Amino acid sequence: MPPQESTAGAKRETTYTFGMSNPAPEPKLHVDSDWKAQAEAEREKLKKIDSERSEKAGSDSQELPPADFRTIVGMLATQALGGLGAYGDPQTRRVVVDLPAAQFAIDLLGVLDAKTRGNLTAEESKELTGILAELRARFVQFAQMVAAQAAKGGSTQPSIGSAASQPAGAAAAPPKSKIIFPS
Repeated sequence: MPPQESTAGAKRETTYTFGMSNPAPEPKLHVDSDWKAQAEAEREKLKKIDSERSEKAGSDSQELPPADFRTIVGMLATQALGGLGAYGDPQTRRVVVDLPAAQFAIDLLGVLDAKTRGNLTAEESKELTGILAELRARFVQFAQMVAAQAAKGGSTQPSIGSAASQPAGAAAAPPKSKIIFPS
């Protein structure tokens, strides 16, 4: 087949076709609309992935409680209960009793009660009074238990064997009590 020449401006181009009488038409690609559609589809796909990630992260994270009177009372009550041994140490599986910390949290609740008296709803006042009565009763029980243990000659210190006080090669004695009283 003879060469085909095209004249575009001052340049001359020659195209040779071998063994084909009719060259295959090149696919026509309309760059603007195809490219825009492809980019839009990709953007929608990324939005979907992003929204799935944010939904998953939102379900895993905990929302903060409302900043109100009940939350303050609940936080202080939780601290008092922690000092009274309500929450054990997950690693040692032992209960830690910290009476001074519990007393401090209970005293703070008492201050809150005294300073807000007359400014609370009936429900808030009843809730605070009930929580204070319960925590004070538990505190007295634990204080009496510690005093009784001390009177029997029991230690109010942690009963964990120290490696420094053990002879070399000797196994540490298992703790006698599951309650730890911080010094």
